[in-house]
Amino acid sequence: MSRIGLVGAGRMGLPIARRLAAAGHEVTALARTDDARERLTAAGIEAVADIGEVADAAADLLLVVVLTDEQVREICLTGPLPERIRQGATLVIHTTGSPRTTQDIAAALEPRGVTVVDAAVSGGPHNIAAGDLTLFVGGPAGIVDALSPVLSAYADPIIYAGTQGAGQCVKLVNNALFTAQIGAVRAAVELGGRLGVQEQALLSALPHASSDSRALAGAARRGSVEEFIGSVAEFVGKDIATVRAVAAELDADLGPLDPLITYGCTTGQSAG
Repeated sequence: MSRIGLVGAGRMGLPIARRLAAAGHEVTALARTDDARERLTAAGIEAVADIGEVADAAADLLLVVVLTDEQVREICLTGPLPERIRQGATLVIHTTGSPRTTQDIAAALEPRGVTVVDAAVSGGPHNIAAGDLTLFVGGPAGIVDALSPVLSAYADPIIYAGTQGAGQCVKLVNNALFTAQIGAVRAAVELGGRLGVQEQALLSALPHASSDSRALAGAARRGSVEEFIGSVAEFVGKDIATVRAVAAELDADLGPLDPLITYGCTTGQSAG
């Protein structure tokens, strides 16, 4: 059994906490409202109102599952958490963001005896509930191996990507490629329209051919590309902005991905 703290018991964090508690781990989570406290307590999770108490309780592991990269920096670099997280604990960042954020937090916390791991997620609450959330993980290989039995309470596969920040890089590339594919599907539908093929007919046919992809399958399920874009924009838009920012820092050329990213999806926030 591990003693785990969790900050961000929302859309993704709450089902993660539930799976960990069901697996026999002792979980303490931040809850700032009565509703959040009731949901956590009902799942056998200790709910506390102060983030410092979460850090105190996280003897083995502290999970950060908040919305934005800016929130991760605020939580992990300022306030009580960096002062009170215990020596020997591991901090796992599930929020998708800049790899530099992970590296900055590691530089601040590791001299205090805290190991920092980025474990960007691919999937949603239904994947957590089924125990098959995908994690792209960056950090010391031995630490990641030691964490895997705990993370496997809600994640499978757990994919080791390399050093700190590498998990975030893989997730950002994934979202760039996914969004580029959405843009390509939109272009295909427009071409089909010019050729006289209705969108629904095209979306029903193409998933059975060599052009199939997860983006195409999602659009087919929704019945239109625009409906699908609306359903995913909230969760990938911020990540696309991060891809551009990281590429600019590295003076990297996104090539054909960049215009398709803009074409496919440009707005919204990441859930995790």
